[in-house]
Amino acid sequence: MNYDQPYWNPVLETLPRKTLRELQLKKFQRIFRWAYIHSKFHRSLYQAAGLSPEDIRTFDDIRRVPTVEKAMMRDIQRKDPFPYGDALCVPLEEVTVFRQTSGTTGQPVYQPDTWQDWEWWAECWSYILWAQGYRPSDRVFIPFGYNVFVAFWAGHYAAEKIGCEVVPGGVLDTKARILKIQELRATAMMGTPTYLLGMAETARLKMDIDPARLTVNKITCAGECGASIPSTKRRLEEVWGARVYDHAGATEIGAWSYECAAQPGGLHVNEAMFLVEIVDPETGRIIEEPGRRGKMVVTAFDRQAQPCVRFDSKDVIEWDAERCPCGRSFRVIRGGVVGRADDITKVKGVLLAPSAIEEVVRGIKGLGDEYEVIVDKTGHSETLRLRVEILPEAQDQCAWIQSELEDQLRLKTNLRYDLEICGCGTLPRYEVKAKRFKDLRGKKTE
Repeated sequence: MNYDQPYWNPVLETLPRKTLRELQLKKFQRIFRWAYIHSKFHRSLYQAAGLSPEDIRTFDDIRRVPTVEKAMMRDIQRKDPFPYGDALCVPLEEVTVFRQTSGTTGQPVYQPDTWQDWEWWAECWSYILWAQGYRPSDRVFIPFGYNVFVAFWAGHYAAEKIGCEVVPGGVLDTKARILKIQELRATAMMGTPTYLLGMAETARLKMDIDPARLTVNKITCAGECGASIPSTKRRLEEVWGARVYDHAGATEIGAWSYECAAQPGGLHVNEAMFLVEIVDPETGRIIEEPGRRGKMVVTAFDRQAQPCVRFDSKDVIEWDAERCPCGRSFRVIRGGVVGRADDITKVKGVLLAPSAIEEVVRGIKGLGDEYEVIVDKTGHSETLRLRVEILPEAQDQCAWIQSELEDQLRLKTNLRYDLEICGCGTLPRYEVKAKRFKDLRGKKTE
């Protein structure tokens, strides 16, 4: 294989758009037929809508296919064939891999995969890593507590597949992980933005090690929006002295997107493996034009044990008007995943996306990486409290920082906050997905 060429699969990643769309239609027809024949859950859903495999002839027909939500999967699971229920499309003895969602939005959903499905996961991740410059010469450190959550499992397998040396940092604590990176001169790393910033903080403040002087030169982030938020990406790149790339995926979907080395300000959709549709949440219509946000409905073409067909991910995205200079024909999601439709909430009559707060906090020098947002209600009045940490070296700038924070928050979110300036190390730290936004309004009884 030519290590200098930028594409993992040069044929599929550069297909002409017309040919690519023809391929997508053919693959959708195949997975729809598979789900209809083998899944009691999907067949019942489609029959209720008056659809059979013969009815899927065009992309307009695809839009008639009912969407699936995570709540539906929760309802049918923990039943026979146990524990997957009626969405399972293969005999239980063909299931070789168990994973589950993180449970951050409720009861975890179980995800069965056959060995073929798991090979597909690794292939999808190979597109990601190769596009971000991973090569067989890399030594990849993965500071991830390996468990039932899928997280970076597939990234591990893909790194091995493309020829990298992989160092699993599973049961090591943060200090031991930093020392292992230093000892082995690791060149690449994967993790959530939250944890990677936390690692850097530990290295600087508790170990007197400058992360930027270590040998890591590229980092792949996932699990949170952070690496597509400019101020967070900038912090990560500065503190680690490395190129930082984003990726968005999900346990029940797969690794559907990636930022390439050209860093176009968004994520490529792996359109050879997935069909991504953007749906207007108000009208239900498909958004094709760039610049209009909607929620993502996604189909994984090649996953068979528990198919993902028109899954309503709740991720908020928009198409980019420009084609990426990398030469890939896969479309780009501008700004990556902005957030989840479930997370965008109305406070004091104003729609608020938590990612907007992150962009402000991480963009102000003198503030630490962690913060916490608390929305509450007293009587008929809503309150919005923001807790931030100030770095020790910025204590004498506290008044300026508070004024700048107030101004930027008002400008970017159109809301006023009760600010609480905390000492460094006061707020909670997270290893996987952070839980910084706490809405307490619906959790009180009258």
